Amino acid sequence: MALARRSGLLSLVARLLLAPRRDLTVRGPNEPLPVVRIPRALQRRQEERQSGQRSPPRPVLVRPGSLLISARRPELNQPARLTLGPWEPAPLASRGWRNRRAHGDHFSIERAQHEAPALRNLSPKGSFTDLGLERRVLSALQEAAPEVVRPTTVQSSTIPPLLRGRHILCAAETGSGKTLGYLLPLLQRLLGQPSLDPCRIPAPRGLVLVPSRELAEQVRAVAQPLGSSLGLQVRELGGGHGMSRIRLQLSKHPPADILVATPGALWKALKTQLISLEQLSFLVLDEADTLLDESFLELVDYILEGSHIAEGPADLKDPFNPKAQLVLVGATFPEGVGQLLSKVASLDSLTTVTSDKLHCIMPHVRQTFMRLKGTEKVTGLVPILKQRDRAYRTGPAGSVLVFCNCSSTVNWLGYILDDHKIQHLRLQGQMPASMRAGIFQSFQKGSRDILLCTDIASRGLDSTQVELVINYDFPLTLQDYIHRAGRVGRVGSEVPGTVVSFVTHPWDVSLVQKIELAARRRRSLPGLGPQ
Repeated sequence: MALARRSGLLSLVARLLLAPRRDLTVRGPNEPLPVVRIPRALQRRQEERQSGQRSPPRPVLVRPGSLLISARRPELNQPARLTLGPWEPAPLASRGWRNRRAHGDHFSIERAQHEAPALRNLSPKGSFTDLGLERRVLSALQEAAPEVVRPTTVQSSTIPPLLRGRHILCAAETGSGKTLGYLLPLLQRLLGQPSLDPCRIPAPRGLVLVPSRELAEQVRAVAQPLGSSLGLQVRELGGGHGMSRIRLQLSKHPPADILVATPGALWKALKTQLISLEQLSFLVLDEADTLLDESFLELVDYILEGSHIAEGPADLKDPFNPKAQLVLVGATFPEGVGQLLSKVASLDSLTTVTSDKLHCIMPHVRQTFMRLKGTEKVTGLVPILKQRDRAYRTGPAGSVLVFCNCSSTVNWLGYILDDHKIQHLRLQGQMPASMRAGIFQSFQKGSRDILLCTDIASRGLDSTQVELVINYDFPLTLQDYIHRAGRVGRVGSEVPGTVVSFVTHPWDVSLVQKIELAARRRRSLPGLGPQ
């Protein structure tokens, strides 16, 4: 019926357009006739309706070769060999995603290379010996981590200036080997210093400050085998416990040469005079961008004021008057770092090390974005996890991290997976310390291959066995996206990494468009540079 109405309307339009021509022919033969042009598209549609056939859709011409962006609509694909200029308009696949009609759309940023950026352009003859490390330290490294043969790009850039006594700000992509980059110079420095008279309370000579108990456990697990080979004691001071537990951790003998601590636990210990920083020779802020956030800044400021930070390399030469060398490392450039350092040290003594891929989309990880309704996320997640479970049963497969923005979502989603008989672990910040202890270590050891978590698992934790990251809730900031995506494709990973993100809210779309535009133009993500 609708087709009949449209045909009648077109016939009426044609009669009205031809009527003036008949009137003009009566007025006079010498007068010029008006030209009436009917749009070709209108004529083609009329011909199709009259013939009852539709012309076949025009084929989309796709250039051969690998793709940088693959979209559901092939006309929005971008070949890998094409790079958009700074003023060239970008045909974003996510441009219309604020509209409800975009639900079900998707696009992917494909892998541009197979190995991590930290392993590219390395000299085959490069070694830790060339960086100035002593034989004792190299022997301890060989014994504790025989798989580590050559230094990464970040380690080659950070170890020499640290051995020269410079303060370091190292901002590099996740999984680039930053932990060993500061641990090895720390151990060598402590080996070269004489043991001072013991204080009445524990006084570590090296301090590594981290934002979470899980990261403290991991750093301690890396540093302890190295320290044991060199005769140095490594202890951990985690938060979430009462003062009796903190007192017990600090009372162990022999006392710690290197202490790995969270800000809250260390602040309590300093306030109650259970620990002293008078003999501190090395202070590391690991995941500095998180530690300098508002939630930790007051605690970190108090710890720095209680530490004797060296003004420069000359202050580190007196072994009987120890001053602390400062190291800040992170996957994003920490904001306000200059203002903080100016309170405790000279900015001229600071060496900044940044990687070429800092704040960039990881080129060796496939990243897929799916536009879904909020009610469709569970039905989108469960098939992916069930398919992974079948793949795991038939052959070796990596683990899965599922990120949520709040603890309640982790718990609720866990109940859903329980109903579907999908085995998993949960990790979120509102868990009691006794429940959180060891969960991520169990996940690393393979007791379960699926972990539901908040951003507590996105900072610094070693996840070389993780193959897939799913952003069930899209991260709130670009920094959070970088950290979450950095759980795959790390140095030492044996499986290729993939990130799948569910996009539901308008503010999610805004971040996705920034990510897509940065990928199409091969530029760093906006708004993450130094302030």
